[in-house]
Amino acid sequence: MNGHNAANRGLKQQLHSELVSRGVSGAKQKAIQQALENVNRPGFHLDPSAILPLMKPVTWFPPMWAFACGVVSTGEDISSNWSILLRGIILAGPLMCAMSQTMNDYFDREVDAINEPDRPIPAGRISKQASWLITFGLILTGFLVAWSIHPYVMIIAFVGVLMSHAYSGPPIRAKRNGWFGNLIVGLAYEGVAWLTGSFAITQGVPSMESISLAVIFSLGAHGIMTLNDFKSVVGDNIRKVASIPVQLGEKNAAILASIIMDAAQLAAIAILAAKASWFMASVAILLLVLQLPMQKILIDNPKDKAVWYNAFGTLLYVLSMMVCAIGIRP
Repeated sequence: MNGHNAANRGLKQQLHSELVSRGVSGAKQKAIQQALENVNRPGFHLDPSAILPLMKPVTWFPPMWAFACGVVSTGEDISSNWSILLRGIILAGPLMCAMSQTMNDYFDREVDAINEPDRPIPAGRISKQASWLITFGLILTGFLVAWSIHPYVMIIAFVGVLMSHAYSGPPIRAKRNGWFGNLIVGLAYEGVAWLTGSFAITQGVPSMESISLAVIFSLGAHGIMTLNDFKSVVGDNIRKVASIPVQLGEKNAAILASIIMDAAQLAAIAILAAKASWFMASVAILLLVLQLPMQKILIDNPKDKAVWYNAFGTLLYVLSMMVCAIGIRP
C-alpha cells in the first residue's frame, strides 16, 4: 500500500512538473486533478447531453467520406443504390466510428483527464460503466445495419470492432506506439471503409485500382493521425504513450506527416496517370500543390498549427480521395 501511495505521489509530482513546464495555469491544473478523480469513480452516472460529445461527431467524416469514395469508384448508378449508400454512411460514421470513439474514451480516460479534462468521462458527466453501455449499444446497432446491407458487411463490421479494441484496449493497445496505432486507425477509417463501400454496391471483389487507392490513402492517413496526436503530447509523455510527436519531437513529426501524406497522393496520381485519367490527375496534382505552402507553415510552428492544418490542409487531402475515386471509374 505504501508503495502504491509513493507511486501516486511520484506521478502527481511528474504531472505537476510537466504542466508547469508547459505553462498550464493553476486553474487548469486543478481541473486536471479533479478529472483524474472522476475517471475511476465507482457507480453509474449518465448525463444524456454528454452522449453525443462522447461519440465525437467531428471524427465521423473520414470513414463516411471513404465509404462514399468506395461507392463512387465502382462507377455504379448511385441514384439506384441510394439506400445502400445512406445505410453505409450511417454505419461508417454515427455507428462504427462513434463506437471506436466511445471505446477509446474508456481506455484513454486517464490520459484524457490530462489532455482534455472536459471530455465527458473526465468531466464526470458519464461514468466509465455507462460509457461501456453506450459502446455495446453502438456495436449491436451497427451489426444490424451492416447485416441489412449484406451479411459479409456485418463480418467487416465485426473486424472493425476488433481493430478498435486492438488500437485502444489491452493487451495490444497499439496506440501506445504511434507507428502501429496510426496504421490501424488509417486502415480502419480509410481502407476498410472505402473497400466496404465498393463491395456494398457491387457485392463483388473491388477493382485492383480501388484496392490500391484504399491502401494508399490508408497509409497516407498515418500522417493525419500523427498531426492529431499533437494535442495529446503532455498526457502522452506522462502516461508513456509513444506517439510520433513524443518519439520524434514535434517538428520532425510534422515533417514526417507531410512526407507521408504527399507520398500517398503522388502514388494515387500515378494510378490515375496509368489509367490515362489525365484531367483527374491534374486536379489531384493541383490539390497537392496547394498543400505545400500550408505544410511549410505547419513545419515552422507545429505546436500551434497542427490543429489548424488538420482542419484545412487535410481537407485538400480528402478531396483528393474523391477526385481519385472518380478518376478510376470504369
